Amino acid sequence: MADTTTHSSTAPWANPPNRSGRHLLRKILPWLIVVSVLAWIIAGLWPKPIPVERGVVTRAPLTVTVLEEGKTRIRHRYIVAAPVAGTMRRVTLKPGDSVKANETIITCIEPTPAPLLDPRARVQAEAAVSLQESSLQRTQEMIQAAQIAWQRAESERQRIHAEKTTGILSQSDRERIESDAAIRAAEVRALEFEGKIRDFELAQAKAALARPAAQLAENLIEVKAPVSGMVLRVMQESEMITLAGKEILEIGDPSDLEVEAEILSRDAVAIRQGADAFIEQWGTGAPLNGRVRRIEPAAFTKVSSLGVEEQRVFVLIDLIHPPEEAKALGDRFRVEARIATWHADDVLVVPSSALFRENNSWKTYQVIAGIAHKRDVEVGHSDGRHSEVISGLKQGDRVLLHPPDAVKDQSSVVEK
Repeated sequence: MADTTTHSSTAPWANPPNRSGRHLLRKILPWLIVVSVLAWIIAGLWPKPIPVERGVVTRAPLTVTVLEEGKTRIRHRYIVAAPVAGTMRRVTLKPGDSVKANETIITCIEPTPAPLLDPRARVQAEAAVSLQESSLQRTQEMIQAAQIAWQRAESERQRIHAEKTTGILSQSDRERIESDAAIRAAEVRALEFEGKIRDFELAQAKAALARPAAQLAENLIEVKAPVSGMVLRVMQESEMITLAGKEILEIGDPSDLEVEAEILSRDAVAIRQGADAFIEQWGTGAPLNGRVRRIEPAAFTKVSSLGVEEQRVFVLIDLIHPPEEAKALGDRFRVEARIATWHADDVLVVPSSALFRENNSWKTYQVIAGIAHKRDVEVGHSDGRHSEVISGLKQGDRVLLHPPDAVKDQSSVVEK
């Protein structure tokens, strides 16, 4: 009986199990789940540092430039024109051919033959010949009469000089005879000159009736190159009847290049003669060095690709020691000209991408210990990549580049 009692006291069902640990776990587990969810939500909503790019405020040289399209052109150009009217033979030269001054024959011109005369014009021309012949005959008769009068006056003059005595004629009579002889001699010379004029007029009237041959070799006029260089353009290639002054071709020296840039008038005001220039987008290689030679005083109106009328000014730039590759440039090639309008060797600069406008003032974000602080900045000159800082920042300050819209004042940022 005693053994049975002892055994029953040690049986599992004799004492109920301890449920306090499980009960406590059941109470804590929901709260653990709620806290975990809240932690996840808070972690998801907690602001994370915004990844950004940063730049540094430094001191460096700064050059402000104006960039515009331009084109090359040969500085000295020569247009060869027909010196006379006539039949111009075909021009065999082509653009790119070399010519030598006073040696290369560009073309030959045959003088225009005399036009045919209609019956009325022929009668008028023949009448003009007859008129000039009659005038010549009358002049010849006048010459003979003048010569007789001169011979008589000359004889009288010689007679008074041969007399030994001086009391026969008075001094006034002697002077009259001398002057009369001189006048008669002058009349003879004048009529002889008039006779020559009549001869020329008669020859001119007869030439109106004649039709000389125009195909004679001595009648051909050779048009030669006025300067040495290269043919740029041929304005008239085919054989044709040409007038005096008709343009035939254009000659220039391709090695004598300059750049013609069309600058907006508001930008041209800041450009000075002798300013540095850089020729870009001309082909291969680094930009070409240049110098402004002239700013033309008169502007012209040009319509932009957007249909806006603009006032532009021609700025001429000389190339300085162009490399061998630049010899491939020709006349009217497109380039881009970057012209300096302002320069300083040592200024405080900030990357232009760090600046933005707000309420008509320039601002930037300065990064201090991972926090972005908005700063007011006074900006001076700018070349597009860097801007001059007048106030608001100091050397060594770190600023945000291209600040995103998510960045606000006091935002936490981290460098990418």
